[in-house]
Order: sequence, then structure tokens, then C-alpha cells
Amino acid sequence: MIDYFIANMWQVWGIIAVICLILELTSGDFFIICFSIGGVFAVIAAALGLNIYWQLFIFALFSLLSIFFVRPVALRWLHKNEPNKPSNADALLGRTGKVTEAVKTDEAGYVQIDGDLWKAISKTEIPVGTTVRVIGRESTIITVETL
Repeated sequence: MIDYFIANMWQVWGIIAVICLILELTSGDFFIICFSIGGVFAVIAAALGLNIYWQLFIFALFSLLSIFFVRPVALRWLHKNEPNKPSNADALLGRTGKVTEAVKTDEAGYVQIDGDLWKAISKTEIPVGTTVRVIGRESTIITVETL
């Protein structure tokens, strides 16, 4: 059994590379994909007939090189190095929308932004149809002001 695996290590490395790619889909931080890259180079080493020790060395070397050289480029290119990406609700800050239900001083109304209705409050009364800008957010309730 061991002889079969040693003779067909390229398949094992290929499976490792594919599993790492699948696991990368769950994380998205471009760390696990570095091991997938190492696995691809180990497949090549196994196909060339290098022994298991060289395959392990090549896997480790290219995985490490990928962590230091490929990962930073991928993060910079795909994530634009934004350390604090706003969540859906935080991305509303500064956006404009229309009042669909009047916002009164002591009562919340509703504002439509990009087709979504948000419960809104304001320091002043705002009638229906007025264009407003989001200036704050508390949980799912936004604070708006007239433009």
C-alpha cells in the first residue's frame, strides 16, 4: 500500500492542492492557497520522479515563498488593503435616500435607500418624498438629515 502511494505521489499532491483550494473558498484571506501553490509544485516534482524528501522540500519551499510573495500581492490587488471594510449597514453612512414614511421628531419613519427600507430618526421633522442623507447608525436604525 505504501509503495503504491510512493509511486503515485503526484496524485496525493494533486488532492492536497485541490483540497487547499476548496478550503481557501471558506477563508478568503489567501493563506491556504499558498499551500495549494506548494502542492502544484510538488505535483511537478513527483511527476519528474524526484523522491519524497525532495517533494516535501519543494512543497515547503514554494508554500513559504507564496506566503511571502504571492499572498501580499493578492491581498493588495483583491482586497485593496482596506483594513476596515464597512459592513452593509456601515456602508450606508453618507448615502442618500427618499423618505417613504414621515420622520417625526419623537417617532421613527422609513427611508428607502437603493430599494431597501430603513427605519430612520431625525432631529427635525421630515415629510414624505424628501431626499435625505444618512449621518449616523445605531443598530438597524439610521439617523438622517435633509439635503
